[in-house]
Amino acid sequence: MTSDKLPKTGFLSEASDALIDMLEAVSVESKLASGEVLFEQGDEARALYALIDGTLEVSVLSMDGRKLALNVMRPGALFGEIALFDPGERTATISALEPCILRRVRYDDVLAKVREEPDLAIDLIQLAGQRMRWMDRQLNEQVFLPLPTRLARKILYLTDRPDGDSSRLSLSQSELAEFVGATREAVSKTLSVWKKLGVVGSSRGALSVLDRPALQALADPDQV
Repeated sequence: MTSDKLPKTGFLSEASDALIDMLEAVSVESKLASGEVLFEQGDEARALYALIDGTLEVSVLSMDGRKLALNVMRPGALFGEIALFDPGERTATISALEPCILRRVRYDDVLAKVREEPDLAIDLIQLAGQRMRWMDRQLNEQVFLPLPTRLARKILYLTDRPDGDSSRLSLSQSELAEFVGATREAVSKTLSVWKKLGVVGSSRGALSVLDRPALQALADPDQV
């Protein structure tokens, strides 16, 4: 990104100009070296972050203690917004895959500004409501969409890279199964069908997207 301002994307895509200006006013720059951890799962959450430059990995620990990479974030990503409303524990670990520049917005600084300008609280409440609706949609998809649709959407999401390298995903079938709420056997069976159709290919611990338009069609619930 060429700007070091907070990106008006994701959680902040519907934010008012007044709210964006306030958040930018209290934000501070933070830098991470490659391999450095920003915060760990279970740490206290009291700040929102925006990724300005670099790449971050989102991971969690499974029940048996294995590290599971959930996502890769790139410039323009916003994360940790729940901390602006209800500070608690971080639900994932964020670490730098390369040197990163971020903007940090602390809960305490936002609260102080809202006390000075109470009208900003209305904007924050509206953003919280939008976030809740988004989470409801995600839950509905997880519950009601069939596995092939959920799996196709997850693969598309994880391989959507601005650098154009969107064909390879370094995840095992067991990890994919955890992401979509299914058994490894069910995911393996679905991927076997797609391999026969030439949609994906696979090797040990990795998946290759061979036909992205076909995978996008599989991710469309109207095609079910």
